[in-house]
Amino acid sequence: MRTLVLLGLVGFAAQLVDGSLGMAYGVTSSTLLLAVTANPAAASATVHLSEIGTTLVSGLSHWRFGNVDWKVVAKIGVPGAIGAFAGATFLSSLSTEAAAPVMSLILLALGVYLLVRFTLRGLPARRDPRPLGRRFLTPLGLVAGFVDSTGGGGWGPVGTPAILASGRMEPRKVIGSIDTSEFIVAVAASAGFLIGLGTENIDFAWVAVLLAGGVVAAPIAAWLVRVVPPRVLGSAVGGMIVLTNGRTILRSDWVDAPGGVRAAVYVVVAVVWAAALAYSIRAHLRQQRAVAAAEPELVRVG
Repeated sequence: MRTLVLLGLVGFAAQLVDGSLGMAYGVTSSTLLLAVTANPAAASATVHLSEIGTTLVSGLSHWRFGNVDWKVVAKIGVPGAIGAFAGATFLSSLSTEAAAPVMSLILLALGVYLLVRFTLRGLPARRDPRPLGRRFLTPLGLVAGFVDSTGGGGWGPVGTPAILASGRMEPRKVIGSIDTSEFIVAVAASAGFLIGLGTENIDFAWVAVLLAGGVVAAPIAAWLVRVVPPRVLGSAVGGMIVLTNGRTILRSDWVDAPGGVRAAVYVVVAVVWAAALAYSIRAHLRQQRAVAAAEPELVRVG
């Protein structure tokens, strides 16, 4: 019973973060499941089955708050589903251990870029007006879907920073569109796992409590992403990417850093992340005061 309650709380927390930052539900949930089960495929299958419900509710919530670009959802969701199905089907015969550090290095670089860009500059005054095309979204969806199903999470960490870095969508719509398209990915990945594993290795009670916690958190997260300033949200996403992928690299066979070194690095990253968030918040408040001070002048001129 204690395990089920804990899983419900993890589902709530993971979806709250995922729905407001566009990532981390699968990573958080899979980490806990792998601590109590030795079967990575079963852990990933459990997470993806629960994500069918959480992503559906999250997508509807983001749609109600105007956070979804349906063209982007279609362009990235369909190739994402193909990649997820392929990854789920062949997970038992494929190892992502060697590829994980390489992917994490790429994501770490993107995370640093986003953290610096949004903290120091915020959103560009004039956003790139060109729409996101299939030439960019199709390979991104294929890679993100494959990584998501083979790693138990990755749709958000791969898709969110790549689209944010393009500068062609505001952060809340990037997050809303990624979260909504993840429903298609979760369905495809679940189908692949059920074909490859059957149902005997999947604990559906765990699926249910993860789902229940995520469903409760989804509407809250969709509202949160609408009210949080884009500059602050971008800094938060960047810090999350740096911390998550820095952890992966330090624990990989490439580095295999001692526990003390890892702890020191985590503390430094957390301090820098907190400072960046504080700077972004102050910058946003200064901008708000400047806008408020300029409004009376505009009224007098008018």
